[in-house]
Amino acid sequence: MASLKYLSGYAPELQQKIQTMLDENTLGAFLQKKHPLLHDIRSDAALRDYTFALKNQYMKKSPPISKVVYDNKIHVIHGALGTHSYVARNQGGKLKRKNEIRIATVFKNVPEALLNMIVVHELAHLKEKEHNKSFYQLCENMLPDYHQREFEMRLYLTMLEATD
Repeated sequence: MASLKYLSGYAPELQQKIQTMLDENTLGAFLQKKHPLLHDIRSDAALRDYTFALKNQYMKKSPPISKVVYDNKIHVIHGALGTHSYVARNQGGKLKRKNEIRIATVFKNVPEALLNMIVVHELAHLKEKEHNKSFYQLCENMLPDYHQREFEMRLYLTMLEATD
């Protein structure tokens, strides 16, 4: 029996359905049918361009981003899909602020719809630091089916863990 830690907040009936799909080895096919195409955003430069395009489309007035990278030090096992950081440094008597977005390297090989959800999530943190109502409203403004994609990302992670 696989661990359903990514789905722990969902109804027991839904968890049982997912467990059955895992037991019958059909979860992967379900996700493949839902999102058949993997993205081709493999490099940090491509990820940066992708992120900046979304930022420019939805959040032109938000603070600038200084760095966007895939990070192999982020382990999904610890609950992070990506991270955002706000770095303030005193340099030459001036306070310099930088926003950085780091996406776990495991997401180099996921469907574009799931990478999109992660990037939207991290971009939303530029304006809203906490996971509150305003944060999720901002995510939904950028991605109307945000919650569905977040659920599908949880399914994807559950499948990955079950196949390890």
